[in-house]
Amino acid sequence: MDARRLFPVDQVVLREVGLRDGLQLTRHYPTTQQKLDWLSREYRAGVRHFEVGSFLPSTRFPQFADLRVLIDATSRLDGAYSTALTLNERGVADALETQVDEMIFVVSATESHSMANTRRSRAEAIEMLARIDAQRRAGRSDLPVLTAGIAMSFGCSLEGEVNPRDVIDISERAIKAGADVLAIADTVGFGGPAQVAWMVRELRRALGDDQPIAMHFHDTRGLALANCAAALDNGIRVLDGCLGGLGGCPFAPGATGNTVFEDMVFLCKTMGLQTNIDIDGLLAARKVVAASMPDEPLHGALARAGLPKVLEDA
Repeated sequence: MDARRLFPVDQVVLREVGLRDGLQLTRHYPTTQQKLDWLSREYRAGVRHFEVGSFLPSTRFPQFADLRVLIDATSRLDGAYSTALTLNERGVADALETQVDEMIFVVSATESHSMANTRRSRAEAIEMLARIDAQRRAGRSDLPVLTAGIAMSFGCSLEGEVNPRDVIDISERAIKAGADVLAIADTVGFGGPAQVAWMVRELRRALGDDQPIAMHFHDTRGLALANCAAALDNGIRVLDGCLGGLGGCPFAPGATGNTVFEDMVFLCKTMGLQTNIDIDGLLAARKVVAASMPDEPLHGALARAGLPKVLEDA
């Protein structure tokens, strides 16, 4: 699949990552039927991009044991796209047996996080990315999009400050290794709007305006929406979020999770950017998620305060 068809540069694409990133650290998780309900309700609300799980051993990660069911369900929804995390060649081999539309492979911006997260160096990760690209080209005629997620791009809980030039360099190397899309991640919520704006400008200078780039923010220190606004102001049109702000990272204790999806949709609305997503539909879907995981805290200002009266009447 052509990445530019998946992420047209003239449209805002908001990706729901809750079924993977949102569930990776929760103590409880929905049943398969509850996940399918979550998926279908957000689809009816206008969401079209779903990260639905990880190709990991189900004995260690039982929350993703139904990944293939979710990929199949997404494939039956007109205009919907599925994404899954693939951490190695075994995961890619499994992914290529499905109709998943996009595979994400993670490369860390810092050496310490790379070794802690995947037990491989950054250079080894880029080498594996190149092998994965060759593997997918040999494995399926309708190529899934290959995305390189650059973790810890704005700061690292293990190393602290991250040299932004390292992120630019790793991004260039990832594209040369075969990645179609970049997903720049503030994995532990260190970044601010000025850093985001600089990063986008430099990535565009290095890679050109046609290169699909997504941004993935965590709200650890309350700046996720501000960072989304900075990314949008500088031309980014693909953002990740999770209904209710679920999620976290094992290297960021106390992190409050991903950008709240429904708040992100409202942000786009205030900026005059069309998402084709119905906020009331999202809030209804949020209730399903809350009911399926009653002991997991959900976040978000819109759910607490509601839509402004002027928008309710519009």
